[in-house]
Amino acid sequence: MTEAILLVGGKGTRLRPLTVNTPKPMLPVAGVPFLTHQLVRAKDAGVHRVVFATAYRAEVFEEYFGDGSDLGLELVYVTEDVPLDTAGAIRNVAGRLTSAPDEPVLVFNGDILSGVDIAALVDAHRERGADVTLHLSRVTDPRPFGLVPTDAQGWVTAFLEKPQRPEDIVTDQINAGCYVFQRSRIDEIPTGRRVSVERETFPGLLASGAKVLGVVEQSYWLDLGTPTAFAKGSADLVMGIVTSSAVPGPAERGTAESLILAGARIAEDAVVDAGTTVGSGAVIESGAHVSASVLDAGAVIGPGVKVTCSIIGAGARIGANTVLDGVVVGDGAVLGADNELRAGARVWCGAVLPDKAVRFSSDE
Repeated sequence: MTEAILLVGGKGTRLRPLTVNTPKPMLPVAGVPFLTHQLVRAKDAGVHRVVFATAYRAEVFEEYFGDGSDLGLELVYVTEDVPLDTAGAIRNVAGRLTSAPDEPVLVFNGDILSGVDIAALVDAHRERGADVTLHLSRVTDPRPFGLVPTDAQGWVTAFLEKPQRPEDIVTDQINAGCYVFQRSRIDEIPTGRRVSVERETFPGLLASGAKVLGVVEQSYWLDLGTPTAFAKGSADLVMGIVTSSAVPGPAERGTAESLILAGARIAEDAVVDAGTTVGSGAVIESGAHVSASVLDAGAVIGPGVKVTCSIIGAGARIGANTVLDGVVVGDGAVLGADNELRAGARVWCGAVLPDKAVRFSSDE
C-alpha cells in the first residue's frame, strides 16, 4: 500500500468556537495539529502519498503541511467547490490518485483518533480479496453511530445508520471511519453530486454483490467531534494511552503527566497534570491547577485558577480563582476573576466576562 485519501472537509460545528478560526483537523492536539498524528501513523504503516479531500478553509492545510516532505510524505490537495458528502469527496479526488484499478487505497477521516493497525487492515483486505474493507469498533452505546453487522466470516451483511429503536440495534459494531477501497470501486462512485458513503455507497455495494469485509479491532478509538472528546484525546496522547510518533516521549519531555511546549511559563507552585498540553508562550500563574486540558498558544491562566477537562483558545485570559470544568474558551476571550463555568459551557472568541459574572455554586 502506498496511497491514502484523507477526508478533512467538515466545518467542525460541534467544536465551535474552537473551529471559528481553525478547521477541526488542524486544531492542536498534544502539541501539534491533529492531522499530524494521522499522517505520521499512516506513514509508519507504509503510506507514502496522501491526497487531502478539503473544503472548509482549504488553504490552511497546504499552508501548514506544504508538500509533505518534512514528514517524509508526498501530499496532494483537492478542494470541493460544493459540498459532496463523504463518498462524493472520495470520488472528487480520484483524478489525483496514482494507484492502479486493482490496488488498495486507504481512506480515513480527519477527526478520528485511533490505534487501529493500518497495515494489518490492508493485509486483511488483500488476503480476503475484498472490494472494500471497513475498520469496525465495538461500543457500549451504538445509537449515535452507523451499525455494521457481519457474518461469522467477517463479511458485512447490512449497514444501519444511527438506529434508535431497540429492535434495530442488532450489533455493537460501528463504522470506525477507516476504510480500504479497491481503486476501481472508487471510480464507480457517481460524480458531480452529494454521495454518502454510509447511506448510498456501502449499501449499494452490498446490493450489487460486492465483497465488503468488516475487521473488528478493539484498539483505541475516539471521535474528536465534541469538546469533551477533544480534550480527552489530547490527554490520552500525552499520557501514552494511545501512541503517536509526533508526541515526544516522557523521557524526552521530562514528565509523563504533561506536555509543555517551548516558551511556556509555569509558576513553581502551579500544578499541571493528567495529560495537559501547555501551548507555546502560555502562562500558568501561582497556585493554579490545570488537569487533562489543552491550553493553546499564548493563553494565560491566572493565580489560583482551576481548569479541568477544558480547552482554552489561543491568547485567552482566565482571571484569578476562576473554575473551569468541561469548558471551551475561544481564542482571545477574557474571563474575569472568580467565575465558575461547568458542564459544557462555551465562551465565544473575543468575548469578555466580568469578574464574578457566572457561578454554578453559592459565592462564599
